[in-house]
Amino acid sequence: MSSTEILPILYRDETLVAVHKPAGLLVHRSDLARHETRFAVQMLRDQLGIPVHPLHRLDRGTSGILLFATVRGIVLDWSGVRKTYLAVVRGHPAVAGEIDHPLSRQPDAYERAPDTPAPPQAALTRYRRLASVELPIAVDRYPTSRYALMQLEPVTGRRHQLRRHMKHIAHPIIGDATHGKGRHNRMFAERFDSRRLLLACVELEFRHPASGRPLAITAPLDGDFARLVEALGWRDALPPAWLP
Repeated sequence: MSSTEILPILYRDETLVAVHKPAGLLVHRSDLARHETRFAVQMLRDQLGIPVHPLHRLDRGTSGILLFATVRGIVLDWSGVRKTYLAVVRGHPAVAGEIDHPLSRQPDAYERAPDTPAPPQAALTRYRRLASVELPIAVDRYPTSRYALMQLEPVTGRRHQLRRHMKHIAHPIIGDATHGKGRHNRMFAERFDSRRLLLACVELEFRHPASGRPLAITAPLDGDFARLVEALGWRDALPPAWLP
């Protein structure tokens, strides 16, 4: 996305606006990327001509729904929000299950680690395997390689929860340079021209913080993720609202 491009608006009313954040875009300024000049907050302010305030964050590599308030003081009770993500992972996880594994807070590279680390916090993720594939490509020591398309629902909201939980059950997300496997990431880059974290927030369901009415926002997969789903024969595994 160049500086002249705009963020696709998924929903807008007098207090909220939801956009589709592309992979690789930071939500706001960070000491972790001091030389970066593109941020979702500033881009949306310029696009709409009004102040906007992010109500949550997505990792730089994650695409999908990013929610902003256009009025100060709006607070969303995230404990009542249902968040749905799609991910491509290594291997064939169980058809469905839960990952109940506490996570300690991991400081960013620019943050000073506390002298006394905080105890791990409860973290729960629900998952469902939507599709799978076995490719005739030797990546590790086996002649074939297995991958799966997963629906992930984080019940809690710990930092990098989905990435860390999928690593915990030995099914890391493809494209994850920190918690994934480099050989599989490189294969997807070489064979499928996929050089991003294959994680996308495709749906948020919650009660509007101002009116209280139920609201569901969806974000169809963007181009590169959608092309990969097509290439692996997974299109029919997804509802039309999640497809471009």
